[in-house]
Amino acid sequence: MITIMLVDDHPVVREGLRGMLEAEPDLSVIGEAGSGDEAVALSRVKQPDVILMDLRMPGLDGVGATRKILADRPEQRVVVLTTYETDADILRAVEAGASGYLLKDASRTELAGAIRAASRGETVLAPSVAGKLVNRVRNPTSSPLSAREIEVLRLVAQGDTNADIGRALHISEATVKTHLLRVFGKLDVSDRTAAVTTAMRLGLLG
Repeated sequence: MITIMLVDDHPVVREGLRGMLEAEPDLSVIGEAGSGDEAVALSRVKQPDVILMDLRMPGLDGVGATRKILADRPEQRVVVLTTYETDADILRAVEAGASGYLLKDASRTELAGAIRAASRGETVLAPSVAGKLVNRVRNPTSSPLSAREIEVLRLVAQGDTNADIGRALHISEATVKTHLLRVFGKLDVSDRTAAVTTAMRLGLLG
């Protein structure tokens, strides 16, 4: 029997997951937590085989909880189960030590299979996540940004406006905007500050 702990701040989600998983003869839900702090405390008591961890919760989030749980029990298997699949979220979860990353639209069969795989020590990934993880984790030195995009972003980091950047690089302001839109898309962010922060964390700005 594989024992499971559910961590999600929405009781309805936990109830649905429990119903799905306990329909499987070899899976048993032995605990539920509604926050990251509660998950850390409960995992010490229950010591489940696999923890299904929501990513975004009030207070201590899923990444922080994962990090604390694995600091206590490095052998613990934590599988992130979330609606989010941005590059930054995936990287944070993997860097924290998560054994897998699944999306909440997974079927019962997919979810049960992933839990079994995680309990065996295997890494489990939603298909849509796998390519992003390969690009960002297995090839951390390869830059997703072009040399010109990095130039633009460096100037953004210095506080330059689009007009300033255009003058410095001898390109039009419209071209600067185009470069920034491409940067936002590649880094999976929606504004200049997030683009700079993400690029710095990935080591793209030197």
